[in-house]
Amino acid sequence: MLRPDHLVISAETLAGAAEPLAKLFGAEFAPGGQHPLMGTHNRLLSLGPGEYLELIAIDPEAPQPAQPRWFNLDHFRGGPRLSHWVCRCEDLAATLAMAPDGAGHAAALSRGDLRWQMAVTDSGTLPFDDTFPALISWEGEAHPARRLPDHGIRLQTLQIFHPDADQLRGALTPLMQEPRLSVLQGPPGLSAHFTTPHGEIRL
Repeated sequence: MLRPDHLVISAETLAGAAEPLAKLFGAEFAPGGQHPLMGTHNRLLSLGPGEYLELIAIDPEAPQPAQPRWFNLDHFRGGPRLSHWVCRCEDLAATLAMAPDGAGHAAALSRGDLRWQMAVTDSGTLPFDDTFPALISWEGEAHPARRLPDHGIRLQTLQIFHPDADQLRGALTPLMQEPRLSVLQGPPGLSAHFTTPHGEIRL
């Protein structure tokens, strides 16, 4: 079964997004790292045990990758916003066999002692207009969330909107049972509700 792993906030630049998001959440996003395969870099914020927020942008110092960047970052414009969600699984190949067409193929990635497989797509986009989750499988016990300062921020609900909500719900139901998740009718997009020591936040 799938479990939420992290939520993705896309931005045009890390430098331009990190400060306003830190003010919004009342906590700094910790340094993450580079993704040479995709020409991106990130910063991270804990959402408690096993979950985190990822702020990601194109790395201006990285060479152009051979394939479209993940999370459709090649076409991202505007202010930072919640754009994608990522779910983890134990067996990525088996999960991809059950996922909708276009969910991607497994790519082996690493940074330091972190090792993982990520489902990447040839187009840089995901099924259901980017509202289907990206899939990840971590290898070993190392996980970014275990290394982040816990500021008491927690995900309470995640709403996924799509015009074909019933079809998207049908694609997700065999793969996960997550009480914080709801799939609703509407233009494609995501909305998340967080609690923090300083109050509630909606993205």
